[in-house]
Amino acid sequence: MMLTVCVPVYNFEVSDLVSELARQITADELDAEIVLIDDASTKEFVEKNQPVASQIRQFIFLPANIGRSRIRNLFLKYSQSDYLLFLDCDGKIANQHFIKTYLDYIQSHRPDVIYGGRQVEARKPSLEYGLRWKFAVERENLPVNERVTSPYLHFQTNNFVVKRSVLEAHPFDESIIQYGYEDLIFAKDLSKSGVRIHHIGNPVFNNDVETNEIFLQKADESAKSLAQLITTENFKEDNDIKLAKAYFFLKKYGLLIPFSTFYRIIKAIIEKKLLSGSASLRYLDFYKLGQMVRYVRKH
Repeated sequence: MMLTVCVPVYNFEVSDLVSELARQITADELDAEIVLIDDASTKEFVEKNQPVASQIRQFIFLPANIGRSRIRNLFLKYSQSDYLLFLDCDGKIANQHFIKTYLDYIQSHRPDVIYGGRQVEARKPSLEYGLRWKFAVERENLPVNERVTSPYLHFQTNNFVVKRSVLEAHPFDESIIQYGYEDLIFAKDLSKSGVRIHHIGNPVFNNDVETNEIFLQKADESAKSLAQLITTENFKEDNDIKLAKAYFFLKKYGLLIPFSTFYRIIKAIIEKKLLSGSASLRYLDFYKLGQMVRYVRKH
């Protein structure tokens, strides 16, 4: 088997995604299979997704949530393919030959890792969803010519292919339990080992743009994840994570306490601006830095 399509599932209905993937494998006569692992979703979504099991090779339901890093590593146990294609469960396939595009590239280049990109609808949503949409448009939905300028920094885990032997040698860091930074840490590990990330134009649409409240919760979780990483012994100060650089700058010049005091005073104002859905992403950066410093000090 050349390719296993791996979809970690959590509290999202995946029937449309799986149906399109299965259709493409059959229509294009591809050497590929589909495996899903559900990370302890609620009963409602488990029941909704049960019928797709007949369209794929395996659908594993975990009894307890294991997190974004561990579940990706777990796909190695349930596949024997040379390559694994990872997709987020809330993605929407727009390219009618999406899987074939990856397989053609694999056959011609034999890459270690490929990132295909992501997109959201070009039309601006209501302000209730403005924060996540703005972040996607300004920070994530980059064309190939921009992504290749910083191939590791612009890697994401929503839509990528990895050679089996590469993932076995460089598994995701399972110490990262919460949302955030597992993709960047994975990419940095590849960079240190000289593993090249190829970038191509084969994007997936983000089919689930969260509300401002949910995205702000995820921003808080990512700040907590980064705070956890910073306190580990092997975390280097000279890294590419902008928030980490800002933290070490404050620490170097004895500004952590003044910053924390100032952040505590204006935190409610920052949150209100972000929840409005129209604020600059600089407010989001400031919020994440403030939360991260707070969590580091608690650690």
